[in-house]
Amino acid sequence: MKSALRLSILVIFLVLFGMNKVSFSQSHPVLYFCERYDNTYGEIGVTDRFTQGYLTVMIKADDPLGLTKCSVQYDKLNYYSGEFEFYKKFDFVVQPDMNYIYFAKNNNADMNFEDPGIYRVFLLNPKNETVTSSLVEIISQ
Repeated sequence: MKSALRLSILVIFLVLFGMNKVSFSQSHPVLYFCERYDNTYGEIGVTDRFTQGYLTVMIKADDPLGLTKCSVQYDKLNYYSGEFEFYKKFDFVVQPDMNYIYFAKNNNADMNFEDPGIYRVFLLNPKNETVTSSLVEIISQ
C-alpha cells in the first residue's frame, strides 16, 4: 500500500513539474484554405471542404517564415491503397519577412483541385522539407 502511494505521489509530481512548457495554439505556421483572398475583405470562404475548382492556400505564422522560395504540393489520398500519392506541385517566390501569405491561381500555378477526394497539402522550403501542412476534402459539384 505504501509503495502504491509513493508511486502515485511520484507520478503526480512528474506530471505537475513535467508540464511546465507553455503551449500556444499557433506556435508553428498554420496552413488552411479559402475560396479566395481579397485585399479589401481578406479571406473569403474559409473551410476545409470545397467543391471542385480553384482554391487559395493560406499560411499564417507568429514569426516571419524566413523563406525566399517555397513550394505548395498536393498529395491525393488513394482510397484503395490508403496512401497519399503525389498530385501537383507549384513553386513560388516570397519575402523572408512574411508571416501571412496566400497562394492563389496565377500564370505559373493553377491551384485547381480537379478531382474529388482527400488531399494533403504541404508548404515546402527549398530543400523540400515540410514547413507546415493540412488536409482538405474536395467534393463533387
